[in-house]
Amino acid sequence: MARVSEYFGLNVFNDNVMKEKLPHETYKLLQRTIKLGKHLDIGLANVVANAMKDWAIEKGATHYTHWFQPMTGITAEKHDSFISPVDGNKVIMEFSGKELIQGEPDASSFPSGGLRATFEARGYTAWDATSYAFIKDGVLCIPTAFCSYGGHALDAKTPLLRSMEAINRQAMRVIKLFGNENVTRINTTVGAEQEYFLVDKDVFEKRKDLVFTGRTLFGSKPPKGQELDDHYFGAIKPRVQAFMTELDEELWKLGILAKTEHNEAAPAQHELAPVFSTTNIAADHNQLTMELMQKIARRHNMVCLLHEKPFAGVNGSGKHNNWSISTDTGVNLLNPGDTPAENAQFLLFLCAVIKAVDDYQDLLRVSVAAAGNDHRLGANEAPPAVVSMFLGDELTGILEAIEAEKPYGTKEKELLRIGVHTLPKFPKDTTDRNRTSPFAFTGNKFEFRMLGSSNTISSANVMLNTAVAEVLRQFADVLENAVDFDSDLHSLIRNTISAHKRIIFNGNGYDDAWLFEAEKRGLLNNKTTPDALPSLIAEKNIELFTTHKVYSLEELKARYEILSENYCKVINIEALTMLDMVNKDILPAVSSFTHELSDTALSKKSLCAEISCEYETELVKDISSLASAVFSKKKELEAFMIEALECADNTALAQFSKDKILSCMTELRILVDELETKTDSNYWPYPSYGDILFSVK
Repeated sequence: MARVSEYFGLNVFNDNVMKEKLPHETYKLLQRTIKLGKHLDIGLANVVANAMKDWAIEKGATHYTHWFQPMTGITAEKHDSFISPVDGNKVIMEFSGKELIQGEPDASSFPSGGLRATFEARGYTAWDATSYAFIKDGVLCIPTAFCSYGGHALDAKTPLLRSMEAINRQAMRVIKLFGNENVTRINTTVGAEQEYFLVDKDVFEKRKDLVFTGRTLFGSKPPKGQELDDHYFGAIKPRVQAFMTELDEELWKLGILAKTEHNEAAPAQHELAPVFSTTNIAADHNQLTMELMQKIARRHNMVCLLHEKPFAGVNGSGKHNNWSISTDTGVNLLNPGDTPAENAQFLLFLCAVIKAVDDYQDLLRVSVAAAGNDHRLGANEAPPAVVSMFLGDELTGILEAIEAEKPYGTKEKELLRIGVHTLPKFPKDTTDRNRTSPFAFTGNKFEFRMLGSSNTISSANVMLNTAVAEVLRQFADVLENAVDFDSDLHSLIRNTISAHKRIIFNGNGYDDAWLFEAEKRGLLNNKTTPDALPSLIAEKNIELFTTHKVYSLEELKARYEILSENYCKVINIEALTMLDMVNKDILPAVSSFTHELSDTALSKKSLCAEISCEYETELVKDISSLASAVFSKKKELEAFMIEALECADNTALAQFSKDKILSCMTELRILVDELETKTDSNYWPYPSYGDILFSVK
């Protein structure tokens, strides 16, 4: 069996392959073009395209595609073959620089939020040269941005690249003030942990709700769930291990740094965590990871569920976005240094993040807003919908000492002067991690824990990058005009701590008392997607994105419409599926069971009047009463579905869906789940929670 080091990156047109396949001067020019973010010269592009094509054909590829991320949450690709006809009824294999740099897929059927009419089909894909091309299923995939004929971003990647450039611009201004003349670029990096469920494919296909919506709309609690904590980090079942082994191999061939795998808290739940990558590459890799998880699970007769809450009453699935910021010289700017200057630089960037999260907490909430994630946030397996930051007791104590201008600790006699004194040492693991915090500092990075498992990580990182870029812009404006740099720096950091300390909370985010405290502090609590989405087009946020050229006003309005419409469609599909299950399967099954119970009671009575029929009689009464309530609630839901057609727009429909349809669905579920507990399993039309959660042996 080949060693991992021998096949890692095997299917990637990476730096080593470029060095080998490209002429030396072409390679140098390409690297310079990528580093400076310039457009590729067509002559250079032709050489690169030809080398890429030859390499891909050697690997067995016959087609290429511009692999992009439209606003559907998943990836898209249109395959074109390399063949080109020549005289004599023959073909040659060609791939031009123009085809590498730009593609033209039909954009008419992708979500655009009103940026274009349906009949306006033209869209363009443009190579993201900072993300390596790769081979998947015999196709050369070229990671690209996707925009409309008018230049509007129609994808997740374009704004992400813009936000990375925004934070680079402003962070470079700040870095230069600390004498870092050798730094030429600053990048954000991300490691995206991915949670997921694995269930048996045969059981999955018997559940209409899982098939149509990705989550169970009905299902009573099984006798055993995750109460014993015996699944978390437990021994991995052979069938799951076989899946994980194949997944690792396929990810490693694509150069994806899959590192950690383990069982998660709920039965059938697992997690995969990668090593950090530059943010746009991490986003690409996470999309590939989700795609491969679902594809490889099928090969093992399993289904990978990426919904945030596929099962009520057990752990939901999130995606932890571990974010940091580093120079191209290898310095992590969220890592405290050993000198006063390094400490001052760290504190300034730390305060920039604190202020950004406080000022733009609404945008961080928007970035994780989705119908599926609404079921998970605040459900005691995920952070609450209130955004706050965990820094740990020791770092918080240092900041409090700076703000109060008091010595830190019992042994310190001098005040901490930023840029003059060295901070007290606090190792990475000086305090316990806080899994209840939405945004936790973990030594040299922040872990943003609110993302749902099916979310693209692009949106969260666009918001985070842009918010931090804005604060760094403000800091740079102050410090570039400083009269006494050290003194003004100290004042800036001290004032920032004082103004934004409300966002810092090191306690239990699951405690209801925190919600009351958060409200007293003036923190937002946008519990649902319809509550959160209006912030996207709030005046201050429009100014933020347009100032840094991350989104135009039109692009923001389009995304608001797309997110609102998606929420409405998800609720609509779930409601229709519920009605279908109740009308066609659940009520008929219950009717058959009560019929049998009634017949049994009559048979007993006909045999002997003294024989007790109490069991059958009482059960028929209970089930009939519940079935009647289900029927009434079902009719109420049907009426709401008709009423929803009268909503004026997606904003009104989203609010109506949340207040009326979703509430009615919740009430209907409670009734049906109780009905399941009283109905003979031979009659119940669907596999139970126990059947599903423990289906993989």
